[in-house]
Amino acid sequence: MIEFFTSNSDVIYRLLLAVVLGVVIGFERLFAHKEAGMKTHALVALGAALFVIISELLAIKYARIGGFDPSRMASQIIVGIGFLGAGSIILEGNKLKGLTTASGFWVTAGIGMAAGFGFFSLAIIVTLLVLLIFTALYLLEKPIKKIAQRNRSSSED
Repeated sequence: MIEFFTSNSDVIYRLLLAVVLGVVIGFERLFAHKEAGMKTHALVALGAALFVIISELLAIKYARIGGFDPSRMASQIIVGIGFLGAGSIILEGNKLKGLTTASGFWVTAGIGMAAGFGFFSLAIIVTLLVLLIFTALYLLEKPIKKIAQRNRSSSED
């Protein structure tokens, strides 16, 4: 059993990093009272990392076969996440809801892919940028939305 972990430590590290970074993003979403929280973002990142690692392993296993392109599996992650994101977008009256959640899924999958490929610094930097976007821009958006709401109310009078 210990041999499994030592011989696969790089793969395990990639998967764990993807989960941790997904949880970090999901924590912020949960703190912001959004539906998709830590579990969802952790699973998106983990799934993306898993498919990238499978893609790499297939490239090694079938390297001698001509015309075999394992990068197709990684490219389909984006399609799958698009489907998941589309399901999170809802139109309520004239307001579109869930677009930030969908884009959060998309970038979290990218973070998982970066971790899965072993681009650890890239995955961490993008996670920090996502947190900056979710928190700093939220704080900046609040007063702008209030001004826009006041302008909309005054133009309706």
